[in-house]
Amino acid sequence: MKTIKILFLLTLFVVLSSCNSNDDSTSVNLPVEVEFIQNLHAPQEGGQGQPVYGEFTKFNFKTGQTTSSDTDWDIALRGTIVLVNGGEITGIDDEPNRTGNAAAYIANGTMESITSVDVSRLREDAINAQAIPTGSGTGWYIYAGPPTHLITPIAGKILVFKTHDGKYTKMEILSYYKDAPANPDAFQDFDKYYTFNYVYQPNEGDTDF
Repeated sequence: MKTIKILFLLTLFVVLSSCNSNDDSTSVNLPVEVEFIQNLHAPQEGGQGQPVYGEFTKFNFKTGQTTSSDTDWDIALRGTIVLVNGGEITGIDDEPNRTGNAAAYIANGTMESITSVDVSRLREDAINAQAIPTGSGTGWYIYAGPPTHLITPIAGKILVFKTHDGKYTKMEILSYYKDAPANPDAFQDFDKYYTFNYVYQPNEGDTDF
């Protein structure tokens, strides 16, 4: 009986080990997700020489949705400002507290040519320093000034992010005006409405797109 029992246990061990091995071999990576977002509204109060204030619009790349959560957001937008959920507050009025590990940088190229994340370039928000700089020509846009007063995304500027929970995303801002008109008019078209593409890498630790 002892011999039979030992043989049974050995057989069971081999079968379980084989199942575990098969489970490991069949695990597959999730495909990257390509998304298009239109008219994400990021309003602000003040401006025109007055202090700027107001709640930020928070966005989660995994869900592709805005969120009111204090923790599950990746970027926060207000006017032309883009914040990340990582680091510390920068000193801007009404900005959300950072609770995640998000970081960012701006890459030169196209969505097709940026095929992986250069992790050495990732930066978190910090006091008086944003990972995505704000200001005409220093970040993602150009402000034309008089007479058009247009805000136009700079071609070839791709925003690369580490999300609040350690995944990776690349993003191209296409328009700052509602419905993304081909020839926007700052006096006629509603502004602070983001249209953008992004590619989300859902696999833990994978920096390739």
